[in-house]
Amino acid sequence: MTMGDIGVVMTPLRQKLIDEIQLRGFSPRTQYAYEYAVTGLARYYHRSPDQINDEQLREYLLYLLREKQLSASSLTVIVSGLRFFYGKVLHRSTEALVHALPRMQRPVQRPKLYSVQELEKLFNHPELSSKQRALFMTTYAAGLRVSEVCRLQISDLLSDRHQIHVVQGKGQKDRYTLLSPQLLEVLRAYWLVYRPKQWLFPSRIDPEGHISEKGVEAAFTVALRRVGLPNRGGIHCLRHSFATHLIEAGVDLLTLQRLMGHSRLSTTTIYLHVRQPPMAQFSSALDLIDFNRARQAQ
Repeated sequence: MTMGDIGVVMTPLRQKLIDEIQLRGFSPRTQYAYEYAVTGLARYYHRSPDQINDEQLREYLLYLLREKQLSASSLTVIVSGLRFFYGKVLHRSTEALVHALPRMQRPVQRPKLYSVQELEKLFNHPELSSKQRALFMTTYAAGLRVSEVCRLQISDLLSDRHQIHVVQGKGQKDRYTLLSPQLLEVLRAYWLVYRPKQWLFPSRIDPEGHISEKGVEAAFTVALRRVGLPNRGGIHCLRHSFATHLIEAGVDLLTLQRLMGHSRLSTTTIYLHVRQPPMAQFSSALDLIDFNRARQAQ
């Protein structure tokens, strides 16, 4: 079977996969990732995926791990896609798939963030355009994902309620987050210059479309370089900073979970590990002891 034959053989299976994904309301990004996982497997063996057995699935994962040196997070996405395909489309048993497609234990990584002082330096930098300032400040002040800030519309800004309506965020869920008076002033100043109509941050290439995620990431990288700040993982660090700073300000976890749009509270609690504790002024428990007072008591 040639590489060209794979596309023909996979066509009905791919359609079944798409049908199962869409019936569950998964996002287009998930659909792409799952299709990519199955297509990559078929191309590796030069055969239709329904002709690949469990042992070959394990061998493929080892190839990705050892030869391609994919990260644990990348492998997890591929395993999820293959499990879904073989379980929901080809109806293989769950027990067999757990053995053939084990999930890697991913290392625990703490969110990286910027301090308040670093963000002040970024937002106040004179070389930022009003559009860049509005874009970065909106991402931080509302705790948005890059996909969410790109798709914001003018109508999503509820100024009278001091809220931003996030439409169909991750997991196809709507939510409301914060629209601070300070951010509202910045957005009004930006609007007077750029006059966006539908999308809050329209594309420069396509006036009818919104700014792209790649465009936002590229602009953020350039801005960090100009300001002299380190890149700690792209613009998503502004969302991490939002969550951590709110916890440090006393916002409770349930409120933060709602603002962030997390499905599980356990996802939100990770920010407890990176917040600055109230006793950060002490280098150790020993600093709590007043030795002068102890000597005077003797």
